[in-house]
Amino acid sequence: MTYCVGLRLNEGLVMLSDTRTNAGVDNISTFCKMHVFEAPGDRVITLLTAGNLALSQSVVTLLKEGIDSEHGVETMFNVPSMFRAAQLVGAAIRQVYKIDGEALKEQDFSFDVSILLGGQIKGRGMRLFQIYSAGNFIEATNDTPFLQIGEHKYGKPILDRAARAETELYDGVKLALVSMDSTLRSNLRVGLPIDLLVYRRDALCIDLRRRLTEDDPYFKMIRERWSEALRDAYRAMPRPSWPELQPSPKP
Repeated sequence: MTYCVGLRLNEGLVMLSDTRTNAGVDNISTFCKMHVFEAPGDRVITLLTAGNLALSQSVVTLLKEGIDSEHGVETMFNVPSMFRAAQLVGAAIRQVYKIDGEALKEQDFSFDVSILLGGQIKGRGMRLFQIYSAGNFIEATNDTPFLQIGEHKYGKPILDRAARAETELYDGVKLALVSMDSTLRSNLRVGLPIDLLVYRRDALCIDLRRRLTEDDPYFKMIRERWSEALRDAYRAMPRPSWPELQPSPKP
């Protein structure tokens, strides 16, 4: 299992993924689920992957080596737009399904792969997509400026309450890290280290890329301060004052 989140803010993109994969409680490994295609001055494209590791690795390999289309051999380095990049990811997923789908079905395994795709190409707008196992996709909007894949339910409440398109870029980093911390605390199948990428709109180069471990001082501070803030908010709330809880008047 995994947890990946992408925020498409007015100032730029925040992309965050964990690194844990497992095939049982005693078979846990670390794999990078963030794949970056950067040509400074021309494009920055980031993929976050969830689901079956073998399938996601096959999809990423196809995107690196190229896919034959009516436009020639296309990769993440020569697609003309982010929309076309999303279409190419969908085509790669469908191609992998043609190769492995039936064999997985015979072994009673589902075809499980999902991808977050975010970035910008020179002369085009910055965009964030979520691509499903069927190869179709949706796009983040101003109304819903974040997308998640994997074990998303624990990290979603903070984003629902606080993430807005106008959120400042590095405030978005804080939100993504709090969302990840909530997931790490509630699901053992999501684990450290985590990979973070920050892209500033129209920069056409990465603003920040960092791997955070349990010893990272900023992430440790986020985890401790968030837990403390939740406890303080809980204690500050008044107890219930429903009528049936009030003491009965003396006769």
